[in-house]
Amino acid sequence: MKICFAVLKDEGVESTVYGHFGSAPAFIVVNTEKNDVSTVVNRDANHIHGACNPMKAIGGAEVDAVVVGGIGAGALMGLNTKGIKVFRATASTIKDNLALFGENKLP
Repeated sequence: MKICFAVLKDEGVESTVYGHFGSAPAFIVVNTEKNDVSTVVNRDANHIHGACNPMKAIGGAEVDAVVVGGIGAGALMGLNTKGIKVFRATASTIKDNLALFGENKLP
């Protein structure tokens, strides 16, 4: 499974999850099957408020889920339309949220 995390700064799995999807400077994609981590720069960071194109933001990366501190309705619907599930981060780091995700504890 490929899980995308909105982050302020790339620090691998120790990165802090960012508070808002659309304005996150970057995204870290974790492939849980291959134990692989990659970084994507937000390609839609300068969008008009409320007009985030989530697929453009993640550079067209194929992901199964997104974990973020917050997200607008338009971006949420855009991701869901593509079959991408969105979860709210409840811990500060990717590593801690991955553990919670594995336990089905992320809302």
